[in-house]
Amino acid sequence: MRTFMDYRIISIGALSRHELWNEAGATRSAHSTCTLIRSEKRVILVDPGLPAQIIGARLAERAGIELKQVTDVFMTNFRPAHRWGLNGLEHADWYVSEAERETMGVRLVEQFQREEKESDSWEILKRDIELLQKCKAAPDQLARGVDLFPSYGFTPGTCGLLLALPGHTVVVAGDAIATQEHLEQGRVLRGAYDAQAAMDSMVEIVEIADLIIPGHDNIQVNRSRRQY
Repeated sequence: MRTFMDYRIISIGALSRHELWNEAGATRSAHSTCTLIRSEKRVILVDPGLPAQIIGARLAERAGIELKQVTDVFMTNFRPAHRWGLNGLEHADWYVSEAERETMGVRLVEQFQREEKESDSWEILKRDIELLQKCKAAPDQLARGVDLFPSYGFTPGTCGLLLALPGHTVVVAGDAIATQEHLEQGRVLRGAYDAQAAMDSMVEIVEIADLIIPGHDNIQVNRSRRQY
């Protein structure tokens, strides 16, 4: 019996500073590309990078559903640009990779302990820790036909999703492949935790995916596989 699954871009992300456009500084607010995946009864929102009110409007425009119908949220990493919409998705289950949850948890707690109590930074870190505590470690298969695709490098626990569809594969890459230019030029996003691991992850994605959904750009055809 064939499993029903579909996916679509809900909002296209952007980098605050696109280093491959020769921009000198931040010119816009960073937000991730947000993808909707539906598999059987699961309605999965990946990287809600805009405020929930905006995502709700985009869901209605792009998929004809309401925010309250989302059952799960998956974040390819825990950086703020990938989770602006969490406040509004409290009814859903939140997931990150186990590696991201553990490494970011340690890092946030260490930073929190160094900050002066009640300062602005202390309050931000406190909220981030509380959000991370609500996130579950994602299982290897998030839903039928939706598998984790570990893509370590940009952060220690960056993890994409592999969608196995009839005749082709899709990888929701997150910041392992940030934009069209990063894909075409084989470049790792600036500020990677481990640049070599990030490059290895990019190579793995290019080897397997017919279509790639970058972390901050529209869906891309992987020309090297010549599927389309």
